[in-house]
Amino acid sequence: MLENLSESDKRVYLTIRNRLVHGLKAPTLREINKVTKKASPRSAVLVLERLEAAGLVRRSDGKIRLVSSSLSANASVSTVNVPLVGAIAAGVPMLAEENVEAVIPVSTALAHMGSNYFLLRVTGTSMNLASIKGVPIADKSIVLVRQQSSAENGDIVVALINDEATVKLFERKNDIVVLRPKSSDPHTPIILTGNCIIQGVVVGVLPSDLY
Repeated sequence: MLENLSESDKRVYLTIRNRLVHGLKAPTLREINKVTKKASPRSAVLVLERLEAAGLVRRSDGKIRLVSSSLSANASVSTVNVPLVGAIAAGVPMLAEENVEAVIPVSTALAHMGSNYFLLRVTGTSMNLASIKGVPIADKSIVLVRQQSSAENGDIVVALINDEATVKLFERKNDIVVLRPKSSDPHTPIILTGNCIIQGVVVGVLPSDLY
């Protein structure tokens, strides 16, 4: 159904994608009309209906969610759809629909078949001196995380503490787990004496200019 999209429809989709992937609200009908240079709210609704029919967005409970982040598919590149997780709702599993902001195709060269992955937007500077394959984990970076419940010393992990995800260096000494920052700013390590809930290990950082 992509062939039914006009250039203005595609511009609206890119606006929606860029807003949602950066943690912002989807554009209003009025803002959509500014993109398409239309005046009627019905015109904006029709654009959303076409994007939904094309399988690019889904509307539910008054919200717009991304289904795909690409207007085209290159058959020569193998990808898997990876959910981008936003703010974590207290008591709600990390990958519950409420927390998933978008679904982004990621090359299987990064997200290997046989493992499960998710993407997480990093907030803050606590890991800005850490990097994966030379790409630093800066504020607002999107990291690729391989789901697993265990980690080795020196791994960069996503841990869940009080229903909030944090990205830190993992270190275990006997029964004590230390989650260490690696930052140019002052940040305090997190010391845990009970069970540390590991959600996964960071295996990549998406280039900041992509999303």
